[in-house]
Amino acid sequence: MSNTACIVGVGETKYCRKPGSGKSQLSLQLEACVNALKDAGIAPSAVDGIMPFPNLGKAEEFAANLGCQNLRFAATVNMGGASPVASLQDAAAAVTSGGADYVLLPAGWNGYSGSRASQTVVDDVSSIPGGAIARDYYLPYGFTAPPQWYAVIARRHMHEFGTRAEHLGAIALAMREHAQLNPNAVMHGKRITMDDYLDSPMLSDPYRLLDCCLETDGAAAVVVTTADRARDLRTRPVHIAGAARGQPYPADEITNRDDIFTTGLTIAAPEAFGAAGVKPSDADFAMIYDCFTFELLQQLEEAGFCKRGEGGAFIEDVGIGPGGGLPINTHGGLLSEAHVLGMSHIVEAVRQLRGDAGERQITGAELGVVTGWGDFGDGSIAVLTN
Repeated sequence: MSNTACIVGVGETKYCRKPGSGKSQLSLQLEACVNALKDAGIAPSAVDGIMPFPNLGKAEEFAANLGCQNLRFAATVNMGGASPVASLQDAAAAVTSGGADYVLLPAGWNGYSGSRASQTVVDDVSSIPGGAIARDYYLPYGFTAPPQWYAVIARRHMHEFGTRAEHLGAIALAMREHAQLNPNAVMHGKRITMDDYLDSPMLSDPYRLLDCCLETDGAAAVVVTTADRARDLRTRPVHIAGAARGQPYPADEITNRDDIFTTGLTIAAPEAFGAAGVKPSDADFAMIYDCFTFELLQQLEEAGFCKRGEGGAFIEDVGIGPGGGLPINTHGGLLSEAHVLGMSHIVEAVRQLRGDAGERQITGAELGVVTGWGDFGDGSIAVLTN
């Protein structure tokens, strides 16, 4: 895969948190797709591969609405929030093997005005991370929502390694500071302090309100093709130097794992960095799936940016905010820009590597890392270069 597949187009919608965007989930995603295709400078009819986000649209719906008359490749990766980055791996394989010329990856939803986290579905097993185990052993006892599930891991990390609430607060503050440089961020213009963080309501110990990602309406999309085709396009291509994904064992249960800190990223990261021929320390930035603050910290450790248990010290000593040693989520991330299922993390990485990030541009950015986190710890990672 190394340097033979590229991202050549990115697009997104405006992001909002209000009773209704006035657009369906499909409409939001189509808008992002059109923007990505315009960015790439290719006609919708050139798209012959589509990889929708699970349960948020079918390939034939996108093809019919966009006018993609030669659909040759369609697939969906069922890894929750790890799906967009994992889909980069499959899209790269499709275009480099001849299975498709241009693969479109959309993701978007009415995450605020539509289905809310408070509306947990308990009857449809396919809609619940963990499936039948969660339905039978989690939900009946009030263990019903992601902040509760992941808080178990966070609290154990605090017990084992001395991670403090202030470490998690530093993540929330860094994401909010990045958002101040991004006019499309929902939290643009809304700064917070450590006191604001510590005073925010406790939801599921140790998670406070400001540890949690935003529920948002919006969509984002990217276009993948080969390096050869990218030479004829108008945008600067961003190369997929390495990508991988993995699942913890057992993937459908958290509390009975032999090692509660091992995630899919623990497995995937060495593979992706090995394929790219680089180390985590070579990255100029990282876009880490930040559904909750601790999940960002944990992924830093499991991806190899620091040793397990040293995430808090890494955040303090190296810095992840604007001007830090490893800027993370320069768009504001799920915590302060918007929650569009991790696709906007890829969009932001591409903009940084093109030099198109405006006021938040990282000087001399040449290599970036993007991760995804889904379900009960599924992980994905891509190493991107310019």
